[in-house]
Amino acid sequence: MRHRHSRLRLRYKPAHSKMLQRNLVTSLLLYESIRTTKKRAEVVRPIIDRIITLSKTKQPYLAIRAINALVTHKNACRKTMDVLKQRYASRTSGFTRIVPLGSRAGDGAEVVTLQLIDAEGVEVVGSSGEKSPKSPRIPTKKVRHSSVSSESSASSTSSKKS
Repeated sequence: MRHRHSRLRLRYKPAHSKMLQRNLVTSLLLYESIRTTKKRAEVVRPIIDRIITLSKTKQPYLAIRAINALVTHKNACRKTMDVLKQRYASRTSGFTRIVPLGSRAGDGAEVVTLQLIDAEGVEVVGSSGEKSPKSPRIPTKKVRHSSVSSESSASSTSSKKS
């Protein structure tokens, strides 16, 4: 029986899955908000928590070594050690937020936004619950250019005659 054997994993080949996770983690650390599927966000969330906790608890040279093993860009490690470590100094866990966006048109997959909490440039999507009123669409008339083209053709024929 497989009771209580839940595992957060992606159904790809192991190398592909690991690289996808590393790329998602790097993008989230650099941009502080990414749009992805719900399953991928759930897989990446504990990795982000682990990285930020590492940067807060370990000695800097050990933390940098551990973080560089997980991310694919050196600026992600640098940002974690310089910016995120100070931002989350008072918070013990729960550094990310998953905001549902709906379904993807092509395959119906649930799409979410994975965000770092307290990010400066990131606004919380969908939390206000208010939709901005849409302005009424004014139909535009299509202008036929036949009168303009006939005038230009008439002027071109008159120029040819002279």
